[in-house]
Order: sequence, then C-alpha cells, then structure tokens
Amino acid sequence: MIIDPIHDAPAVRRIQIDVTGRMGDALTRDMIAAYLAGSDIIEVKADRILAEQKTIIRGMCYKLIGPEIIEETAKKVVIQDLLNPDEVSIKKSVRRMYLISNSMHMDAIKAIKTLDTDLALDVDQRDDDVDRLFLLISKQFRSILRGARLPDAAETSIDEYHDLRMAAGPIERIADHARKIARITASLNGPIPDDIMEMIEATSEMSRKVVEDAIDALYNFDVDLANQVIDRVTKMSPMINKLNGAILKMNSYGSIVALGTVVDSIDRTGDYGSNIAEIAINSAMSRII
Repeated sequence: MIIDPIHDAPAVRRIQIDVTGRMGDALTRDMIAAYLAGSDIIEVKADRILAEQKTIIRGMCYKLIGPEIIEETAKKVVIQDLLNPDEVSIKKSVRRMYLISNSMHMDAIKAIKTLDTDLALDVDQRDDDVDRLFLLISKQFRSILRGARLPDAAETSIDEYHDLRMAAGPIERIADHARKIARITASLNGPIPDDIMEMIEATSEMSRKVVEDAIDALYNFDVDLANQVIDRVTKMSPMINKLNGAILKMNSYGSIVALGTVVDSIDRTGDYGSNIAEIAINSAMSRII
C-alpha cells in the first residue's frame, strides 16, 4: 500500500527562449535543453520568428514526447508539455528502447545484404523513436533529482531508476550504430560476397545476443548471466579481427571502407552490451544491500 499525502498542485514551470538569430542546430539544442529542464511551458519569442525557425520548432515538438504547440503568432510560439509523468514507466520505456534498437540492428544487416534502400530508410527513421524515449527518460530523471515524485514508485526504487537511466544511454547508442549500418546500404555498389556476408551475419547475431542477454540480466538482477555476457564480448575479438582481415582483401577501396564501418558498429554494439551487463551487476548488488 502506498499512502501519498495530498499536496497543492505544483507551480507551473515556465521558461522563455529568445531565438533571435538562433538557427539550425543551435536552436535545436536550445529546445532540447528547455525540455530536459522539465519546463511545463516553453515560450519561444523573437521580434519576428522566421519560417525556418518555426519549422525547426515544430520538428522538435514531433521528436519529443509530450510537448504540443498551443499558441503561435509571428512573434511567439507557446509550447505546453501535456504528458502526465505518472503514466510513464521507466521499465517499459527502456524495454521499448531495446526492442526498437534490436529490430533496427536486424533490419540494418538485412538491408545491406539485400541492398534494400527502403528498409535502410525505415531503420534510419526508427532511430527518432529511440531518441524520443531517451530524452523522456532523461527529463524524468532530472525531475526526480529535483525532488519530484517517482512516477512508478510501486514497482521501481530510486536505485533501479538510476540504473535504468544509465542503461538507456548505451541502448540509444546501439540504435545510432544500427542506423549507421543501414546508411551504408546506399554506398554499396553491388552485393556483398557471400563468405563475408556470412561472417557479418554471424558476428552481428553474436553482438545482438550479447545485448539481449544484458537486458535480461538487468531486468532479472542476474549477476551470473551478466558476467557471462562480459566474457562473451571478450571472445568476440578474434571474430572481429578475422572479419576485418577478410574485408581488407577485397578489391574495391569503397567496399573496404563501407564494410569496415559496418564491422566497427557491430563491435561497438557488443561493447555497449557489456556496459549494460556491468550496470546489471551493480543494480543486482544494490538490490541485495
């Protein structure tokens, strides 16, 4: 049973951003920072907000979970966060991040094998979904650090919340590497040789399985499985080296560079799985204490 005292409604957190002269990535960073700061209302102002700036603002609202434009004039855009944090579970958000990134990795490998540029584009677009969840988790964690109520206190302790937030970072980067692999599809001039493709698929599957088991270890507080994951990542090195050696023997310099990028992303995915496994061990020990 949870007994929660009744408090007055918290004060509305409002932030104003002057975007005069702010364009492109600088404006995007400002918008994300305001979102992560936990603002309920973001007021974007300027003597004249340009059409390009409004396009960026609308795009950021699409890429973030919760914010919606509720007022718009030539000089002001008002954005309100309509998300109720009590309805969002970090366990479900991190699990969702993993599921999306896992499917991205599998489809990225399929895309370079079949030279399917449409599938590669789909993988690229799915990365936005992972980023949205990651930013939401980051925002909620910042709010908790400021003293906000834990959204899913009935099933998640503050220690678990911290560990899940830590795990969200590597998962977000795993998705980035899946997107990186998918983007190689457009630079391939022809099918990858069968022997090299088989090695890529085998190494990819091992890397993907490392991440899958690391997530299971994290959610089940399984120290033994987490240690097995870390050992498996170490054993991947000979496979990576053998694959790189085979790629270097190819005649096309462009293919060598492209497939070298693929192998590097597969290798880094395994490393991020190892990072999650280490977090799983720390989380399990904290739970015992």
